[in-house]
Amino acid sequence: MYQSLEHFSKNWIFKRNDPKVEPEDLQAIRLLSEQRAGQIWRDYISDEQVHPDHFTERDWLKKTTSQLPVTKLQWEKAWDSDRAELPDELLVHFSAWGDDTTVFFCCHNELVFELSWGVFKRTWKAFLFLDNGPILVGKKKKQAAQFYSNGWANLLFRES
Repeated sequence: MYQSLEHFSKNWIFKRNDPKVEPEDLQAIRLLSEQRAGQIWRDYISDEQVHPDHFTERDWLKKTTSQLPVTKLQWEKAWDSDRAELPDELLVHFSAWGDDTTVFFCCHNELVFELSWGVFKRTWKAFLFLDNGPILVGKKKKQAAQFYSNGWANLLFRES
C-alpha cells in the first residue's frame, strides 16, 4: 500500500532546509504504491484521465458547479514569504477539516501522497515544489484545491 519516500525521484523536496520538514512530519508523509495511488486517483480525482493536464469538461474539477464563486487564489506570495502558514483563503476553505483528517496530495494517477491535514499545513511549502496541477483532497470531504505552476490555485468542491 505504501512505498518508501526514497523511491520518489524528487524526494529532495522533503530534505531541504528551506522549507524545513521536521523528522516527525517526514515520517507521517506516506507515498502510496502505484496501485493504491491509482485507486485513490480513480475514486477521488478521475476515472478517465491519468494526469491533470488531460482533464476535460467531464471531470468534476472542470465543472463550474465544483468551483466556488471566487475560485482563484494566489499561493505563491505566501510560499515565497517567511510566513510558514498556508494562505488564509486556503485555511478558511478547509476550516471544516480537523488536523487528523486524512488528505491525499494527488499529482497524477501513479503519484499520490497520504498524510494528515495537520502535517500538510506544516509541510505545504515542500509539496508545492510539485506545482504542475496537483489536487489536494480530504478523505470523505468535499473541499479540494488544485495548484498551478503560475502561482495560483482553484478552490473546489468535489462531487459526491
